[in-house]
Order: sequence, then structure tokens, then C-alpha cells
Amino acid sequence: MNRFVVLLAFVGVLASCSDDDNSITIEPPRALSEVLAENEAEIQEYLSTHYYNYMDFQDPPEDFDYKVEVKEIPEDDTTGIKPLAEFVEALEIDVPSSHFLIEEKEETVTHKLYYVIARQGVGDAITVADSAFVRYQGQLLSGDVFDDSRVNSPIWFNLPSLQASATSLFSGTPARGFAEGASLLKGGSEPVDNGDGTFTVEDYGVGLFIFPSGLGYYNSSQSIIGAYSPMVFMIDLLAVKGETDHDGDGTLTIDEDTNGDGYFYNDDADDDGLVDYLDADSN
Repeated sequence: MNRFVVLLAFVGVLASCSDDDNSITIEPPRALSEVLAENEAEIQEYLSTHYYNYMDFQDPPEDFDYKVEVKEIPEDDTTGIKPLAEFVEALEIDVPSSHFLIEEKEETVTHKLYYVIARQGVGDAITVADSAFVRYQGQLLSGDVFDDSRVNSPIWFNLPSLQASATSLFSGTPARGFAEGASLLKGGSEPVDNGDGTFTVEDYGVGLFIFPSGLGYYNSSQSIIGAYSPMVFMIDLLAVKGETDHDGDGTLTIDEDTNGDGYFYNDDADDDGLVDYLDADSN
């Protein structure tokens, strides 16, 4: 049973992460369906040529740290390593072109988020309306890592905020695909106070998520993340804060998704320009 010790920050909520390069570049967006076709081809190639340490999760060594590791399958492999393609499942998510301010060709395109639940977790479930206490590593299909909090720096993320339009994303913030992926996991066991300012969490959820740029930064670029880049995230979901009511109006945030599409930024019941989950007067 894996154990993870977190600092006193466990009881706070922090929605930021470090990034040495805070610059963001946004170019005029291309058609959503055109970019998705390119991204899908890249992702399928990645799924067929890479694997994760599935054997460690199937039969955990005594000193296993329960971290997902992804590697490229050697061209001369004779051991029968199974590629990611044999493990991934897909979650379909509709993405409107208006999300990226695309005006020339308005469309809603179904994107696939590919995921592997390496360990489900024994704690509470979470939705995209809630907050997640996570540690994670983000990388490109090339393997280049652009963010890593898995050493010992867990972070609280308010998941609905990660759905905001790419034009308003700020450096260091994971995107919509991150929130959708995290919502597929469960948290760990009840935290145990060690009496020294740290807590121990066991059996937390562990997952691997791969998604196209339409669930990421799309036409914006930052740090080493180029425009239209698919992304890969390894996420450890340590704890959750569920049944969230962001605007304090007595209606849970998850119930303020009035059209039921799982996206909170196209719900504005009183048409006042403020999305319902942040508008106490929307009811």
C-alpha cells in the first residue's frame, strides 16, 4: 500500500504552479476539425509506439512509488511489450469552435480524451465542478516535460476554472482536458495527521491522460508548448473537495450546468454576461 506525505498546505487551496517562462503567444486559430484530424493522427502514432509501466501496477514491487512512467517501445523489442493502445479508453467531449473564438467556420467537434486508470483510488469521487488536490507531470508527445509537481509539490485546482477559453488561460494552468481527466479518478484514504505538520494519504487515484489541443491550449503557445500541441498528463489525485457551490447561492455548481454538457462557460440563465456557476443571481 503506497503512502504519500504532504505538507500542511493540504488544508489550503492553491491554484497555481511554477513556470519559468510566463509568456503566452496566441496566433489566429485554424479550423477545429482540421486541427483535430492532425492531432488524432499524432496521438494514434504515440499510442502504438509507447507503453507505460503496467506490469508494476499489476504486480507492485515492494518499493513501488505508484508513479506512471511512459516510454517508447524499442524498435528491436522481442519481449512483447504491450503498447498504450491496448490499455487506453476514450472519453468523448464536444468542443464548440466558439471556445477558441473561431468565427470563419462555426462547428462543434467531438474530441477524444484517451485515458488509463492505473489505480482508481479508494476515496471520494469527483466531478468537473469540484476541486482536486493533485500532483502531476505534463509533457508533450515528444516526451519533453513542461511541468512537474510530482516530486513533493501537490496543488489544489479548482476544476471549472480550467475550462475557461484558451484566450484567457494564464501560464502554468492545465487546461480542460486536465480537469476532465482528473474527474475520472477518486481520491485517497482519509488523511492521517502525523503531528508534525504533515499528513499521510494512501491509495490515491493514479491515471494517465492524453488529449488533443482542442482540450488544451489549442492555438496559444507557452514555454515549450507549441500551438496545436496534444498533451500528456500523469495525475495522482490525493484528495477532493466535492459538492462545491462556487457562488454560494445554495445550488451546487454541478447543477448549474443547465444544458448538461459538462461545460460551465456556456450557461448564462439571466443573460447578464456572467456564467451561472459564478452568478449568485442566476436562479
